[in-house]
Amino acid sequence: MSQASKPFNPEEVRVIMASLQQPAVFHNMVSDWPALKWNVDHLSHVLNGKPLKFRIGGRKMTKVPQFETHCEYIQATLQEFLVWLHGESDASAGLFNPFPRSQYWAYADYKYIAMTFEEKAEAFQDVIWSDFGFPGRDGRDSTLWIGSEAANTPCHLDSYGCNLVLQVQGRKRWHLFPPEDTSSLYPTRIPYEESSTFSSVNVVNPDLERFPRFHGARRHIVTLHPGEVLFVPRHWWHYVESLDPVTVSVNSWIELDDDDEARVGEALTRAVVCALKSADPSADIASWLNATEAGITSHETNLHYVNLAVQTCLGKLQSCSAKGRNPSARGSSAFSKKRKCGSGEGAEHSAATDTVGNLAEPKPALTTSIPFGPNLVPVVQEAAAAAQHRVSCTHRCSDVSLTNNLEANQSSGRMGCDCESTGVHRTVISTDELLNCLVHPDVISLMTEILLDRHCSH
Repeated sequence: MSQASKPFNPEEVRVIMASLQQPAVFHNMVSDWPALKWNVDHLSHVLNGKPLKFRIGGRKMTKVPQFETHCEYIQATLQEFLVWLHGESDASAGLFNPFPRSQYWAYADYKYIAMTFEEKAEAFQDVIWSDFGFPGRDGRDSTLWIGSEAANTPCHLDSYGCNLVLQVQGRKRWHLFPPEDTSSLYPTRIPYEESSTFSSVNVVNPDLERFPRFHGARRHIVTLHPGEVLFVPRHWWHYVESLDPVTVSVNSWIELDDDDEARVGEALTRAVVCALKSADPSADIASWLNATEAGITSHETNLHYVNLAVQTCLGKLQSCSAKGRNPSARGSSAFSKKRKCGSGEGAEHSAATDTVGNLAEPKPALTTSIPFGPNLVPVVQEAAAAAQHRVSCTHRCSDVSLTNNLEANQSSGRMGCDCESTGVHRTVISTDELLNCLVHPDVISLMTEILLDRHCSH
């Protein structure tokens, strides 16, 4: 398919992506991509016995999220994966043998194509993100995901960028929640993984007694089919599950201007998490550190990361100000909405195609002309979730009066705990609970603002 016969040209896609405030699916954009032939059989032939790391999880559903720290891991080839998928339990299935397919799923996730195909560099050109307005971006800037039925990624948000996802084989169901619902998702940084904030809720089987605010979460659901490309805006929560016997996806995280500020927050988070967990003698590393992390970093190293992130962020802000551009064009936090650093005044918002690598803020006029239709389908809120949200709003109104009463009692010295009168302390705060407060997204955002503000004024 020539570029002229596609529904949108690269510049139009960049404008659309910069304007979208909700997930959306692009149709009829990739039918000429060689990557569409990347089914498991083809990949098995191309990789020719190269072992991949698979995450193994149980199919049994509980009300607790199945985090990566709850899974097992094996090294296996795609040939062995195919044998296992076909139900053959013999030596040719390798390390999959102890895991009956009726009870387990397998996921080769987060496979960086630049590393996985390092000996097959010609495959990089099979992925053509230039059709979406990013010249030069191909398989080297992409990640491969290969899973069996029921394989899933726990609900989380990505700290950096936005996301483009191409479905190659099989179908995947995406459960998405807007950033404004963060409190309803009960964010946690345990298990710890740099750039990922997880939800404490199993969003497909929630424990509503433990997490009552999840009633109000606005779930958006879409099933992604082969040949479709999903756009996930910045900080949208997502849980992803494989629906077919085998699925293959390719994604690319697109950098945003806000990522510099986010890296400061991530460096702060790493410093706090490593400091507290390292000091906890009862903490088993495997229970809180994701397998994607190389290991615990020292406080000296973490402080170095903080300094680097702050210097980079302030350098970018000063550069923008010196050029007469608004350094807060993409800002979403209180800091990035208000801060100008160095000399120069902020100008109007920059164009939607700011740089080759980054997606910049569109001009305001562009936000009202998103061409939804058969070639661009918005991911809408689930009807049942919308009804739940209305019920939740009623509960929240009563919660407000309860909170006001509690605050009144606290201001008058009457606390909601009767520890002093009974002499019994009924609450025991764990390290993880303390961390969930200290590295809560709102707290980290405020810490980032304060830290940058102190150094910006120097």
